[in-house]
Amino acid sequence: MAETNQTEVYVYEQVVILTSCVLSFFGSLLIICTYAKWHDLRTTPRKLLMYLSVTDLLSALSYFYGVLRIFDSDSADCIAQGAISTFANTSSFFWTVAIAIYLYVFIVKSSQRQADNLVLYFHLISWGVPFAITVAALSLHKIGYDASEVSVGWCWVNIQAKDHVLWMLLTGKIWEFIAYVTLPVLYILIKIHIHNAHAALSEYRPILTSSPVSHSLSSMADRKLTLIPIIFIMLRMWSTIRFLLLLTNSPAGHNPVLVTLHGIGNTFQGAANCIMFVLLTPSIRSRLLALLCCRGQDRHWHTDSVSQNRASAHTPSCREENTNPQTWENSEG
Repeated sequence: MAETNQTEVYVYEQVVILTSCVLSFFGSLLIICTYAKWHDLRTTPRKLLMYLSVTDLLSALSYFYGVLRIFDSDSADCIAQGAISTFANTSSFFWTVAIAIYLYVFIVKSSQRQADNLVLYFHLISWGVPFAITVAALSLHKIGYDASEVSVGWCWVNIQAKDHVLWMLLTGKIWEFIAYVTLPVLYILIKIHIHNAHAALSEYRPILTSSPVSHSLSSMADRKLTLIPIIFIMLRMWSTIRFLLLLTNSPAGHNPVLVTLHGIGNTFQGAANCIMFVLLTPSIRSRLLALLCCRGQDRHWHTDSVSQNRASAHTPSCREENTNPQTWENSEG
């Protein structure tokens, strides 16, 4: 293949994409921490989301290093970063589709047992297939410097490999295309099933449809089911566009705006999931707020207690005068 000119990555693009990586890292970490802290939230869908967050966290770290370095050769750390991001990114596609399949079987097929039985296969496929692909690509020396043709500073598939297009498909793009089709279809079927169920139920129990709380929760769930595939496509489409432009040898793939959108799209998935499934989920958001408020009160109590103890050993501490911290949670309920 002819020598390829490297796509220039400007400083402002670096700053924007590095910020996206940081947000995705902390967003993924927050999802993992909320799952670990609150045992009653450990449902199977949220467990699958936690596994997805692990892959998004790895992606954010590897992309951060790549964007920070802006590789210009097949160095050892370039290959290592490319291998980690290839595994994490591909695994993220599989876990994203796995969650959709689980929800489809659980909701549409009305079979929790059948859905739970799929979890083992999700692990085998979502970890095993990306690992096998990554090992194969490393063994055949396909991972390396790609001149930012379909990346933004980080390493992926060696652009000088004669079959680089095939390996770009195998290490990400083919699974991305499958997700583009699978996610909208599954979530549309889920939405149709839920709407039909609500319509049938409202004929016999109209009071449920007039309940503000029930209507609010139903509307929120409906919005999330709509947003999940839309956000995935909106984030990933820029990478796909640059890949297609590479196939046609179009110089438009070097456009700074497109390069920036590609960088954000590839690195923001963890932050997007955190917004949808933590910050926009009332039960979790209220617990986080309560936790932050309680910690603020703890610091205030500690300061006051020290001051009061110095003034009088018999003065009761502030902690004794406060109500049970559970009232924070009860007030949210």
